Amino acid sequence: MRFIRFSPGERKLLLCLIDLLALNLGLMAGLSLRPEYPFSFDLFKKHPLWFALPSLVWLLSSWALDLYEGEVSFSLPRLVKRLFLSAVFTFSFLLLVPYLTPPLPQRRHLVYGAFGIFLLFIFGGRIICWFLLRHPSFCRRLLVVGIGKGAEALFHLLKEASNPSYQLIGFLKETEDPNPPEGRLFPVLGSLKELKEIALKEKVDTLVLAPEGKMAGEIIQDLQDLLELGIRIIPLPHLFEEISGRIPIELIGESWLVSLPLDHPLNRPLHRAIKRGFDIILASLGLIFFLPLLPFLALLIYLDHPGPIFYTQLRVGRNGRLFKLYKLRSMIPEAEKKGPQWAQKNDPRITRIGRFLRRTHLDEFPQLFNIIKGDMSVVGPRPERPEFVEELSKEIPFFRLRHMVKPGMAGWALVKYGYAASKEDTLFKLQYDLYYIKNWSLWLDIVILLKTVLDAVTLRGR
Repeated sequence: MRFIRFSPGERKLLLCLIDLLALNLGLMAGLSLRPEYPFSFDLFKKHPLWFALPSLVWLLSSWALDLYEGEVSFSLPRLVKRLFLSAVFTFSFLLLVPYLTPPLPQRRHLVYGAFGIFLLFIFGGRIICWFLLRHPSFCRRLLVVGIGKGAEALFHLLKEASNPSYQLIGFLKETEDPNPPEGRLFPVLGSLKELKEIALKEKVDTLVLAPEGKMAGEIIQDLQDLLELGIRIIPLPHLFEEISGRIPIELIGESWLVSLPLDHPLNRPLHRAIKRGFDIILASLGLIFFLPLLPFLALLIYLDHPGPIFYTQLRVGRNGRLFKLYKLRSMIPEAEKKGPQWAQKNDPRITRIGRFLRRTHLDEFPQLFNIIKGDMSVVGPRPERPEFVEELSKEIPFFRLRHMVKPGMAGWALVKYGYAASKEDTLFKLQYDLYYIKNWSLWLDIVILLKTVLDAVTLRGR
């Protein structure tokens, strides 16, 4: 029997809709504990904010907790834990709803009744999805054209990924050589000349192009025929990006023109104005929180290790422009007497209070002044030092593309990978930075900020 085969994006949308349905049905059921509020969709019309605000909080918290990512949504222990956390955040917010909207009736009925019913709905729906969506009948059947370096990387990525959106059917060789290259344990089904026959026989619905050379004209015609039959055809970097959340620069090759963010939305005046307004509002709110803490933090920094309270460094900003970055000092004053160095894990140069500042990201808060000045954004690639930029630009392809946008206090690479302590780390982080630049949206900025706040609250900073 053939079921609907969901792509990762479609699965996220499906899970999101199931969650919102469970949340709102739970709220309605909780309200119905009061006789004057019978279970009816008329409640949506009379009091829309009672449902809209908790739904928004649920979406924000669940995206921040990765509830729609494969590594969480298909790992039952992590799924249960994070569903409960997101539910607690959402229903804690309900305690504020009477102050933001027309008062809710007897909040204890809503909190206890709706919370319990919602948990029943959400856990039931998600566990059913957990069983069903893992079944091969709901996975997209994937055939890969090529058995080179890119195909090998994809093979390992799919093998290690916990998101079963794709069922790997096999690979096709580009030549008639009867054996795959030595050391590669691919399920090779045939050669390119058999592309159409194998795709139809195996009921493939997604074809990934990972050839190492140019494909012959007759193969292009086969691809067109398969496209007309409804088979999705995508380049390898696009699938890699979809699954991993990063752009694999070592695999881009000839597809660099469509894989990299050359036409960025922040080059457009309207988007730039929206992001700038977002930056000024959040930086102003952040300074209101930070300035009262500053005298206490300054005293702790000085008592722990006497020296300057603030620390400034030259960093590279948008379009390669240099600016002074402000931070609270978290290292001993003579930390770089031997010249610029990469920060290491358990770095002995970091002071005791400095470790706390770094884990909570409080050392970064003076950068709010950089944001107000326009040197930085709230969210963006972390700014690098000019000494490192010059060196890294020579060794890492596309490194200067990071400078297409303003650097940020928080970033996609930071929440997905952490801080770089070597050139290898920087290469990996660059792939996340390019993904952020290519896929920028205000929603992505909000998700990154929420993830950063969670890291700070749980002391998961560097």
